[in-house]
Amino acid sequence: SSVKSPRSGAVAIARNERRCYQWSMFFTLSKILWFLADPGNLFIIALSIGVLLLWAGKGRAGRGLVSLALMGALLVAVFPIGKVMTGVLENRFQTPDPKPDKITGIIVLGGVLNQFIAKKRGASAPRIATGRFSEFIRLAGLYPDAKLVFTGGSGSLSNPDIKEAEFAAPLLESWGLDIGRVTFEADSRNTFENAIFSKALVKPSPDDKWILITSAFHMPRAMGVFRAAGWNVLPAPVEYVTTGEERLFALQFSFRTGINAFSRAVHEWLGLSFYWLTGRTDTLIPAPAGQD
Repeated sequence: SSVKSPRSGAVAIARNERRCYQWSMFFTLSKILWFLADPGNLFIIALSIGVLLLWAGKGRAGRGLVSLALMGALLVAVFPIGKVMTGVLENRFQTPDPKPDKITGIIVLGGVLNQFIAKKRGASAPRIATGRFSEFIRLAGLYPDAKLVFTGGSGSLSNPDIKEAEFAAPLLESWGLDIGRVTFEADSRNTFENAIFSKALVKPSPDDKWILITSAFHMPRAMGVFRAAGWNVLPAPVEYVTTGEERLFALQFSFRTGINAFSRAVHEWLGLSFYWLTGRTDTLIPAPAGQD
């Protein structure tokens, strides 16, 4: 199965080039804003400015900014703030039990591998998010008549032409999946475009029933976006990073663990907020059917 580029189909759905321009601006702006909002970057920026102020003789302002940075670092190092925030999202959607007897198709979101490393070192070199791949292959075997879609292009501003789908195809084949069944969407750069561009390729109807595979903490945003785009999707969350029972005052002490978890959580909560504010989802925190 060849990798397909559905940008022309997406433009037809959008009906004008201005909409595509807006998508590109949204993507670029989101990357820039996240660079500034990433808690790890904020910590370094605040600390650097604070030290510069101290050297410039602005003692009070410098001490205040350095103290603020240190306080933030201690909070995320001592308390599992990021894990608690992530657990809320991971608990939002569960895999349906029992599973439906028949479905139309299965779609798995990109973010499975680092295609830039794969380009330099070989397709099997990057660390693989095996949860999405293994669930995709498992469900493909469980539903042999279902359509299969892998959606993932490049989310990089500097390397937009190196597409994840191009490297996912040989890996899936090496794991035993008949990739002749799979439609590979290679143009999307974010979750919104995953939904829009994949829809342009496979044209799902409202009566179709699709299973959506992505990381558990990302599932609320993905479900909201796909629903808003007109897909009828069921969740298949994978790659959990919390137990879902973390408590805020259960002390830890690891800045590396804490800042990584907090950055991941902030990224996803900001993504939910921006998608809701820009109309890409109908609710701030999408919920299972009947609970919105």
